[in-house]
Amino acid sequence: MKPIRTERLILRNWEERDRALFHRINSDERVMEFFPFRRDRATADAKMDEFRSWIAEDGYGFAAAEIAATGECIGFVGLLKTENVPSLPAGTIEIGWRLAPEYWGKGYVTEAAEAWLAYGFQTLGVNEIVSFAVTGNHRSTAVMKRLGMSADPANDFDHPDIPDSHPALKRHVLYRLPRQDWQARKRAAL
Repeated sequence: MKPIRTERLILRNWEERDRALFHRINSDERVMEFFPFRRDRATADAKMDEFRSWIAEDGYGFAAAEIAATGECIGFVGLLKTENVPSLPAGTIEIGWRLAPEYWGKGYVTEAAEAWLAYGFQTLGVNEIVSFAVTGNHRSTAVMKRLGMSADPANDFDHPDIPDSHPALKRHVLYRLPRQDWQARKRAAL
């Protein structure tokens, strides 16, 4: 993928130097609060390799977010094709993120996500981008709202990849952003 620059960030494919951070965000109790698993180093490395391969193949994915001024990787933000959401057709484009806690609350996710929305609508030409999160994940749903996404409660769902051993994590809320709504929001900001 060609790196995407924002005011403060570079969104790029994963590099070997990112492995420690990738493991940290996938094993940190605060970051993974709404996930039923924590990744050890081997499974984190395998997932990072998978992300890197998808990005190399498709030109987008859950990409590394790096602070441009320091070169420090802070987590990921990106677009991915969904395959396991019961209320969506396979291949629907979702936007997602995961940052190390010390970078929360600084606007990095929103800044990077805005760039990815532009990429999805302008470069990929998709008609809609979705996002979803565990019902109680108010930090993520607040970002979705800042991005102009709207809740679609009729299509909230129990995530099929969440085991029955974690019932509090099964229910997910779905948010949508049609291209025409994104375009109208961009025009209004001019």
